[in-house]
Amino acid sequence: MKSHALPTVDFPACETHETPHGSGLYMPVFLLIIACALWAVSFPLVKALHLEQTARMPGVSSLFLASWMQMARFGLGAAMLVPFIIGKKRPTSLEIRQALVLAFWGGSGMWLQADALAYTAASTSAFVTQAYCIFLPLWACLQSRQAPTARVVGATLMVLTGGAILSGLRPGDLRLGRGEIETIGAAFLFTFQILALENPRYEGNRGLPVTFVMFLGIAVLLAPVTLISAPNLAACVSAGASLPAFAIIGSLALFCSVGAYLLMNIWQPRVSATEAGLIYTTEPVFTAGYVLFLPAVLGTFIHGIYPNESLSTTTILGGGLILAANILMQWKRPPHLPAAGPVS
Repeated sequence: MKSHALPTVDFPACETHETPHGSGLYMPVFLLIIACALWAVSFPLVKALHLEQTARMPGVSSLFLASWMQMARFGLGAAMLVPFIIGKKRPTSLEIRQALVLAFWGGSGMWLQADALAYTAASTSAFVTQAYCIFLPLWACLQSRQAPTARVVGATLMVLTGGAILSGLRPGDLRLGRGEIETIGAAFLFTFQILALENPRYEGNRGLPVTFVMFLGIAVLLAPVTLISAPNLAACVSAGASLPAFAIIGSLALFCSVGAYLLMNIWQPRVSATEAGLIYTTEPVFTAGYVLFLPAVLGTFIHGIYPNESLSTTTILGGGLILAANILMQWKRPPHLPAAGPVS
């Protein structure tokens, strides 16, 4: 397949002309915040699923469980969308192309993120994931071949410092943990997923068929990884062979996949990638609220130990620096409304 360059996106590194917000912007913003609230639930859910599966299947690798979970989650999500696809116009070649691009970047990112949750707290993963809001303007600097502005440099340092605080780095032990490293890698991949949604090449694509093909693409992408990393074929069945595992996968598919990604794929093209980056910073805020009470509930459900997290000084300081960096990047940025296609 012929490769295509991603579009250049305006960020604080480059000067732009101001455009006033239109009244039509508020509905996309509201619905994208709802998407963030749905995504945020996935962090404790994925963590609980990992705890439940490792208790039933000791010795199984986290890479297998992460691959299986994403394959099952998005395969089931695609099945849930079938009734809404039947009888509709088939996906166009351009919609299929965009969906596969989203599946590659998004699926790879979520695979890394899911494995990372085996090694770090849900709230830490949620905050560190926001590093893509810094990767976006840095990518724009590379495309425009311009040096980053003081704002970009300052925000990047704030994100690095916040991530270091959240991961527990000490002056005498400057090493990031596996969970934090994988989460940063996931954030890098999510950067290109966000850019693909704003690409003008896909103007007019419909959100529903794009989401359906994207889900199928992620399931197919991770199927061979699941089989290769599985200790045996029986493990692929055993991983979901319990009521808690099935219920959690169903919740991830319905709320965090179908609900959240339909909102993202339909409404994000109606705002710029920069504005979307700012909106998505609400996700770790929701997660920080959920982990104050949801882990104990999930722990009871999976018959295991999953203690609630607390708002520690580390979480507040590290997470606050990352959120502040994202707000700094977006402060007084000129918004625009890219053209977007219909829903179905």
